[in-house]
Formats: sequence, structure tokens, C-alpha cells
Amino acid sequence: MTSVDISALTLEQKASLLSGQDFWSTKNIDDAGIPSIVLADGPHGIRRQDSDADHLGIHDSLPSTCFPPAVAVGSSWDPAVAAKVGAAVGREALALGVSVVLGPGVNIKRSPLCGRNFEYYSEDPLLSGVLGAAHVTGLQETGPGASVKHFAANNQETERMRISADVDERTLREIYFPAFERVVTEARPATVMCSYNKVNGVYASHNKWLLTDVLRGDWAFEGAVVSDWGAVSDRVAGVEAGMDLEMPGSGGATDQQIIDAVREGRLTEDQVDDAVKRVVALTSLAREATGDLPVDRHHTLARTAAAESIVLLKNGGALPLRNGQHIAVIGPFAVSPRFQGGGSSHINATRTESALEDLTALAGERNATVDYAPGFSLEEPDTGRLKNEAEAMARSADVAVVFAGLSDREESEGFDREGLELPSNQIDLIRAVAAAAPKTVVVLSNGGVVSLEGWHDDVHAVVEGWLLGQASGGAIADVLFGVVNPSGRLAETIPLRLEDNPSWLNFPGEQGHVRYGEGVLVGYRYYTTAGVQVRYPFGHGLSYTTFETSDLELETLSEDTVTVHVTVTNTGDRAGKHVVQVYVATTAGPVRRPARELRAFTKVSLEAGESKRVALKLDRRAFAYWDIQLNRWVVPAGNYAVQVCSDAFTVLAEQEIALAGDSIIRELTMDSTVGDWFAHPVVGPQLEAGLAASLTEEQAQQAQSNSDHLKMVESMPMQQFLAFTNGAFPAEVLESLMELSKKEA
Repeated sequence: MTSVDISALTLEQKASLLSGQDFWSTKNIDDAGIPSIVLADGPHGIRRQDSDADHLGIHDSLPSTCFPPAVAVGSSWDPAVAAKVGAAVGREALALGVSVVLGPGVNIKRSPLCGRNFEYYSEDPLLSGVLGAAHVTGLQETGPGASVKHFAANNQETERMRISADVDERTLREIYFPAFERVVTEARPATVMCSYNKVNGVYASHNKWLLTDVLRGDWAFEGAVVSDWGAVSDRVAGVEAGMDLEMPGSGGATDQQIIDAVREGRLTEDQVDDAVKRVVALTSLAREATGDLPVDRHHTLARTAAAESIVLLKNGGALPLRNGQHIAVIGPFAVSPRFQGGGSSHINATRTESALEDLTALAGERNATVDYAPGFSLEEPDTGRLKNEAEAMARSADVAVVFAGLSDREESEGFDREGLELPSNQIDLIRAVAAAAPKTVVVLSNGGVVSLEGWHDDVHAVVEGWLLGQASGGAIADVLFGVVNPSGRLAETIPLRLEDNPSWLNFPGEQGHVRYGEGVLVGYRYYTTAGVQVRYPFGHGLSYTTFETSDLELETLSEDTVTVHVTVTNTGDRAGKHVVQVYVATTAGPVRRPARELRAFTKVSLEAGESKRVALKLDRRAFAYWDIQLNRWVVPAGNYAVQVCSDAFTVLAEQEIALAGDSIIRELTMDSTVGDWFAHPVVGPQLEAGLAASLTEEQAQQAQSNSDHLKMVESMPMQQFLAFTNGAFPAEVLESLMELSKKEA
């Protein structure tokens, strides 16, 4: 950490350090030994601009490797892949003189329509958090700092700079916070970036509960909070809330606001000092650009990571492609790949390669032939000519491979999508080719989920390629020809209809508010709980080999910690990788729990015929819910099913365990319900005994026969119950029992 005597700085100097010097760098104070540092967009590459600056990827940036974006890495289900990508991004940051890389993004995919879903890992907080922490650890071990983003509840692009995400605390704690919490507590990122939006009516950039109470208090975050670019709504309130560095610079305007606030007593200089210390600590990351960019090595890594992330959704014997086949490759994405999203993370790739080039090269090694037809145009209205040419080519081929997907016009940072469907000209092409070719494979390139309806059943195989980075062409060719056995698994659900998505009724909100009405039932948590069928569930993915799961065994380590042991066997004839997914299902506790929740996972590599015994630990959080009354995590007593699944819908093996749970004795008040009073473990028996003693035998028999009537008043607050019954219990008795409950709580 840079050693600087903060007390030697003037108030003006301190305030100046809390906003940027320009679009990408912080201010320096040479006399005080405080250098300037450069921040640059990530997360899947370095967007280092050395001339015109912007935050939407409009102007050119220096060449760097475009690794697979988070949408792809999420489907790898492999923290090793995330760590390698993070480390490589860190090395390129050093090469280009970047001290803080803006990323990764770990926001939850609440709706498949979010235009920025390509930058996020998953609809599940555990998967997002594990991969995000691995990326940050890998990056920071190389030297630069990371900026995990966007904190918090940034789950849409519509009105993103002013929308209020209205979310109950249980949902925040269980769904939208855990990925950030894991990254902060395990990987210790240099910075956290606050989001543009409001959270429950308060802008994230000056939300003290968010930035101080939760981030610094509950999670012990010691780094700096930096604003998203242009996210500052009230600079003085931001400093008070714990938002340290405003980016980009304001030309001194907000610095003066801080100075005036201190002099007027609205802000203390100690609060300014705290923020300054955290910003100055970042200057220890300052580096001169090394210029050492390992272009070839990183391109190879990008290809390997991309291949690990491809999901084989469907395979009716069309894949892998075989020696000697005549292959018709169709679609402009095969020639001009779409391998990254639009907006602030847009990378000026060091090179690109097309799937057509790599498929042709691999076909040449296998005595196979490849022909190409565009099939449709991304730019011009469809005349039918291109489709007819592709259809004729497909008819004479052994297999047709159609490359379909979304262009930057259909999805990008800055706006949300309006639907899930592919463009109609692509759907028409797929159906025409499927009718003509002996076998048809569809390869998708998309940053967000697309609907497969209307053509899915017509084709033999579907490959979800997402956006795979600059080496996408080689990665796709490797999987199609079986050079790489596909091992990706869906990190988000593919629904049958947009209307089936739990956020549909409330997305993207209205009149400045978006209500998270689905609560914790996000993604697969809703589909499995409500029994809503989907096209492909969270966790789904096929392989060119087969796997068997057996010998599930649970080892109890403590009252609420369990190790899951299971054997995985590759029962096929080629090496492959399998993702072991462990879910927990329970109805224990006073809140609605999802049908099952992912609580542990690991990716296992197995040779043909090989078996491995794997162990996965479930800590107390695997069984807990967030209790809004106690303001803490609670493990309720009850039964829990530990399930090993192939996806969120398919249970392969399960065992039930009983947990004693937390001993919870709640304090009683006159606002507590009659049911709360009688269910209290200490007060309840005394209340029942007192009631029984006050009743005659006839009254007791009548009360027993009217048990249904008594059930009707269980939800009535005790105060109202007394009013209805003209004081069924003496006030002094209830007072003493309330005091007793306080002592026991």
C-alpha cells in the first residue's frame, strides 16, 4: 500500500482525489507522492483507449485479446476456466498500463430480455459467485485490481440510470447479493463498482445501507467503491454513504461540492479522509505499461476456454461430424462471427477467425468437403434467393450446419430486448434447410437466451455457442468435429415462452419503478417450484460420451455442515467432462422455499471407463434462509433432501437428512399473533396451563370442540384478540410473560 500522510493534504487536495482526472484516470498529487492510475473496461479483455474516450465502445481502443464473455464462461461451470481468463486479462492490463480492470459483472439474469446478459454469468447466485471470485483471484494475482460490478440489483438496461429496483431484503440477501458477497469475502477485489439504478428508492451511489452497512459492515470490505461512469447523483451524500471515487472526472465541480459541505458542517472531514485513504490505497497498483502482450498464447487460451463453454443442447446422431462427409455450412455468422456484445466491454480483438475457415481446415484433415452459402442477410431485406440457394446446397450434402443468432442490433448494452425469437428470415431458413438436408445442425451465436420454438423439432442437433470471444470459430469447429468433447451446461433456463419467465409481469417496470414481485423464485427456482415446463432446464448439457452417478453418501461434519460423496463414472467410449450438481430441497421454516436450490458443484474430467469419487461440502448457508425479523441467516429445524442432479429438473440420486436447526426464541409483544404466543417454547406452555386452569370442565370441552374457531384467531394480534374477548388474559399476566420472552430471546 502507498504510504501517504493524509493529514498533510489540504481539504482541497483531499476532495480532488475523490473524482477522476479525466475519463479513465485518477488525479495525481506529485508533491505528496500520489500517482495517477488508469482504470479500463473489462471484463473479458482490456478496452484501453489512448485518444477519444467513451464508455459505450464507440471509439477505437488498443488491440487486446477478446476472451469469451461471462455468458460463455458461465456455461463452462468451471472456476479454473474463469481463473485462467482472469489471469490473462490481468497480464494484458499490465501490458497496456491499466491498474484497475472494470469487471467482472456478477449481476443475476433475472430476465432473459436484459440487454447486458452477455456480461453476466448466470441466473444462479452460487454459480455467479464462484466464477466471479475465481476471475477476480486470477486477475489480481497478476498485479492489477478488479472492480466487481454492478452493485446492486442492476438487472435491466431500460431506464437503468434512474429506475428504482424495488426488492425485499430476503430476495436481495438470497439472490442478488450472494455473488457479490462471495467475491468480496473470498477474492477481496480492489474495488466494487456501484450501479446506476436506485435500490428501493435510493440511488446506489449514495445508498448508505448498501455501501456501508452491508458491503463494509456485514462483509468487511476494505477496498474502494467506485461509481459506474456517470452514476453519481449526489456527490456529498455519496461520500457520506461510502462511495469513494467518482468516475469520470467532473472538472472539479463535485470536488467543490465536497469542500463546501465540510465547511458548512454537512460532511465531516473524517468522512472525507476515510474515502481518500481508500482511493490512495489504489495507487499502489500503479504500473508502467510493459508492452508485453502474449498474442498467440492468449489466442490459444481463448479458443480452449470457448470450447469448454459450448453447450450441446440436442443431438440426434448428427454430431460429431464424421470423416468423408459433404458438409453444407450456411449463414453469415459462419464467415463474420459475432463473438462479443456491444457497448462498454467491446474489445478491439488482436485477431479473429471464422468457423468456416476452421471447419474447412479440419475437414481437409478428415477427407471431408465443405461448401458455403450465406442463406440470409443481416443487412438487406430477404428476397428468397439466398434461402433457395442454401436449400439446394443442403439437399446435396450429407449434413447441413446452419449458423444463426442475434446481431448487435438485436442486443447490446443500453437497451433490453423485446422478445426471445430469432429474426424471422433465420427461422424460415432453418426450416427450409431442415426439410432439404439429410441431417441439420444449428449453431447459435447470441448473448442472451433465444427461443428454439418453431424449428427445434425439425433439426437433429442444436449447439448453443453464445458469444465465445475472438477464437469462436476454432472452438466451434473443435466441438463439431469432436476434437473437443462438449462439456458446457446451461447457466440459465431456456423457456418455452417468454410469458413463462417469473419476471415477465414486472419487467422492465413502469413509472420509474420495477417491482421484483417474483421474490426469490428467480429462474429455475420458479420453474421447478411451479412445475412450469421449459425447453431446456438450468444445468442441462449433453456430451459425446455418457456418465453414471452412484453411491451417494452424506457425511455430517457438524450440526449444519455436510459433505456429499458421490461416484461419477464415464460409461462411454471417449474422454469427457461431467458437472456434478448438488441441490438442497426443503419445506422447513416459516418462509416459502424453492423446490430446490443449487448448493455445490464441480466439474470432473474422466477418461473412458474411469470412475472418480468426489466430495462437495455443504456449509450452513446451504440450508439457510434470510430471516427478515431476526435480520440474519437462519437454519430451521426440519428435513432436507440433498439431491445430485443432471439439471435443475432431473434428480439422479438423493438422501434426506434431519437438522436440529437454530434455536430461535422470538420476543413477544402485543402485536405478536395469538399463534405466536401459544407456539412460544417457554411462554406457550404457561399460557396454555393458565388458560386450562381458568376454564370449567364444560368450558374446556366446548373449547376443544370449537378448535376450528380457535384456529381462526391464530393470526390475530394479541392486542386485537383481547379487545374481541373483553380481556381473555389479564394484562399483568401478559406483561410478565412478555418480559419472560425478552429474557429467553
